[in-house]
Amino acid sequence: MSRIGKKPVLVPKGVTVTLNGNSLKVKGPKGELENRFHNAMKIDVRDSEIYVSRPDDLKENKALHGLTRALIQNMINGVTKGYEKSLEIVGVGYKAEMKGKNLLLNIGFSHPIYFMPPDGIVLQTPAPTQITISGIDRQLVGMVASKIRSIRKPEPYKGKGIKYSDEQIQRKAGKTAGK
Repeated sequence: MSRIGKKPVLVPKGVTVTLNGNSLKVKGPKGELENRFHNAMKIDVRDSEIYVSRPDDLKENKALHGLTRALIQNMINGVTKGYEKSLEIVGVGYKAEMKGKNLLLNIGFSHPIYFMPPDGIVLQTPAPTQITISGIDRQLVGMVASKIRSIRKPEPYKGKGIKYSDEQIQRKAGKTAGK
């Protein structure tokens, strides 16, 4: 059995779980999430726990077993606590600011870049060189953080660009002087 898949998912107070076939809807204090899971996985909601089981020990079903349980746990955590990612902007003159709900980035291009977040995502700029992305859907928060980072990835010589706050940039030595 999968070590992750066989653990039950605890449903905290204030969270309601609705199961319709293999579609699971989770509603909590921060919002509502819905996800459809693979038909091979059997999801049971008993008392305040969710159990995931698989039909056999095929390699695909073993992988889906742990994945399904982890996705359900992420949904529960999202509607109770939420998720947050932080980005840092490194570079002289590089900055970010909020224009309404949109993010305005000045990061060394000849023009400013406007980033419009999808529904369910909240962007904040606590400082001109910091961006905070928060929401209830873990996958969406990570995707938005990745998209913003991809606008100007950090380069290895001076480290200029947009990076995750906990990311370490491997630095390279520049060209050596002539003879």
